[in-house]
Amino acid sequence: MSLLANKKALVTGSSRGIGKGIVEKYLSEGAEVWGLCSKPSSAKESLEKLASDNGTKFHEIYADVGNAEQVCEVVKAALAEAGGFDILVNNAGITRDGLSFRMKKEDWDDVLRINLTSAFLICQIVSNDMLRKRTGSIINMSSIVGLHGQGGQVNYAASKGGLVAYSKALAKEVGARGIRVNCIAPGFIATDMTAVLKEDLQKAMIDAVPLKRAGTPEDIANAALFLGSDMSTYVTAQVIGVDGGMGA
Repeated sequence: MSLLANKKALVTGSSRGIGKGIVEKYLSEGAEVWGLCSKPSSAKESLEKLASDNGTKFHEIYADVGNAEQVCEVVKAALAEAGGFDILVNNAGITRDGLSFRMKKEDWDDVLRINLTSAFLICQIVSNDMLRKRTGSIINMSSIVGLHGQGGQVNYAASKGGLVAYSKALAKEVGARGIRVNCIAPGFIATDMTAVLKEDLQKAMIDAVPLKRAGTPEDIANAALFLGSDMSTYVTAQVIGVDGGMGA
């Protein structure tokens, strides 16, 4: 039997990279998925076919997660359409890298608003429904950078570190109602975002990984499957590093 049969999930940042990998994994395990992205994606057709092949459905919905009013409206509508979500994955995020003493305030604000504040707003809406049903799994996508820091990424590190602290606090608020809240902290993952890095930098990062390879979106999706499924019903307030040993 599929691990996510009869479950409904909302995944943000669903059109590519890690988010798309999680959507594919969830659909292949029988979940009905609402994928939130900023505009119609090239992945929509293939995800709808994957859903159909697995006897379920994929719904692509659109919002700028940095726009509080817009994202709240869209998430509330999706929640009503779904009749509630069993799983929420907050994956949407951006980078605006630069040294701290040169960083523009707008680059700080944009990263914190999209990476951290949007997760708070979406969690607030979805968890209120989960509280009523006394069940649910929330997965927030942090990063190895949020745990250990990285020069040139003070805004990104702050947003991802804040997401860890927020998740641990939320887990203590909602645990008594059967809701679990966890983080995944990816390391160096081969995605469109990392593909733009210079080849020598990519090699240096892989050399720093004990397993000597970049991670894949499927590596992250497997962790998200575990946390979203009933295999992890006694796991909450945790940060699962999927980094090939990079953060050890």
